Amino acid sequence: MRVSITVVGQGGPEALRHLRSRLRAEPALRGRVTDRELPPAPGTLGPVLDAVLVALGPGGVAAALVTGLVSWLRHERADLSVRVERADGSSFELTAQRVKGLDAAGLRAEIAALARAVEAEAAEDRTP
Repeated sequence: MRVSITVVGQGGPEALRHLRSRLRAEPALRGRVTDRELPPAPGTLGPVLDAVLVALGPGGVAAALVTGLVSWLRHERADLSVRVERADGSSFELTAQRVKGLDAAGLRAEIAALARAVEAEAAEDRTP
C-alpha cells in the first residue's frame, strides 16, 4: 500500500523536495520513497514534483513516516500543511502550526494516532 503526501497551500514543489530528502534519510523508509511528477507546463523546463509517495509495509514503517513528517513540519520556518492520502481515498492534513505547539507527551500521542490512521489501510491490504 502506498500513501501520497502533498503540500497544501504555500510551499509546493520546493517544500516537497525538502520533505522527500528528510524521509529518504529515515532508515525505515529507505527505498520506499518515490516521486509523482506532473509534465512541465508549456514554456518551462522539466517536470514538477506533485507528491511524495511512500510504500508502507510491516515493521513500523507508518510510525517512521509520521515521525519524519512531524519532525520536518516542526523545523520548517513556514506555516506549511501536508495532506496524506491513502489508496482508499481517505486522508488527513497535518499543519506545522498544530505540531509546533505540542509538548513531548502531546507530540507522542499525535504521532501514535496518525500512525494508527496510516496503518489501518496497510493492515486491511494484508488481510486475505
